[in-house]
Amino acid sequence: MDFRLGEDQLALRAGMRELLARRFGRERLRAAVDPPGQAGPGTGAVRLDRALWRELGEAGFFELGEAGFFALRLPQERGGVGLGLPEAVLVFEEAGRALLPGPLVATHLAAGEVPGAATGECVVAAVDGHLVEWLEEADVVRGDVAQAVALRAVDPLTPVHRVPRAAPHDPVAALLTAAEQLGSAGRTCALAVQHARTREQFGRPVGAFQAVKHLCAEMLVRVETARSAVYAAAVTGDPLDIAAARLLADEAAERGARDCLQVHGGMGFTWESDVHLHLKRAWSRAHRGPCAAQAEEALAAGLLTAAERSGT
Repeated sequence: MDFRLGEDQLALRAGMRELLARRFGRERLRAAVDPPGQAGPGTGAVRLDRALWRELGEAGFFELGEAGFFALRLPQERGGVGLGLPEAVLVFEEAGRALLPGPLVATHLAAGEVPGAATGECVVAAVDGHLVEWLEEADVVRGDVAQAVALRAVDPLTPVHRVPRAAPHDPVAALLTAAEQLGSAGRTCALAVQHARTREQFGRPVGAFQAVKHLCAEMLVRVETARSAVYAAAVTGDPLDIAAARLLADEAAERGARDCLQVHGGMGFTWESDVHLHLKRAWSRAHRGPCAAQAEEALAAGLLTAAERSGT
């Protein structure tokens, strides 16, 4: 399968990265984590940037009109861009790379069904499994949130509520979450390599030491393996392919962030470093939708079915 991106896909990815660099760069990320006037790091209430949300909805990509992030897969006759899952995966990968907060997946999936979702005027939250993110900031909530209980989220930019009755899992939501995890994994890999090249110990860059080289190499292997799986699942849309992609992307994001912390040493564990934010977001996303055990069970059942049909 050829995973090389076309010119339009490259332009789409570049446009999303440029938009996020301009509107949600590191300074904005840190301001969201530590808003002015709060008592201490991560103690303030998390608020959604509505202006950025609307800009995501209105941003036109490579001369395809005014529709943007949320309406990317909406047919053109309904005011959308009319692209498919592969393109959606590319922009969600960039969102994950930038640690963009908010119920992105839920609002994207609601485009065309919930008025205002496609343009970013309406923020949509949805029950996914036993959890719902951004419940109090949402204009519309899809799913039963009766008796929802607020949890203390590990990720300072993802407020979470738990609901007693789990909602069924949406494979597309799982794939877009995997794309976010892939973007985060790619970013922590880049951060680790950058630090290994510039940080010196004993008169040498730390990247010259074999242990650090191995950590960086293993991170890259996990990222590229997950990328192949996520892109393939975006093309096939097969639930088993999506389950495999989700497992690999979760592993790449979580283990990659942990290894990035190790490469950074003691400074990687400080609040001022961005690495811990990637680790916490990876943990938070890993609990969105089907957990690893459920994905593994689905893959095992699929393999058994395939083996029975082939008579092996």
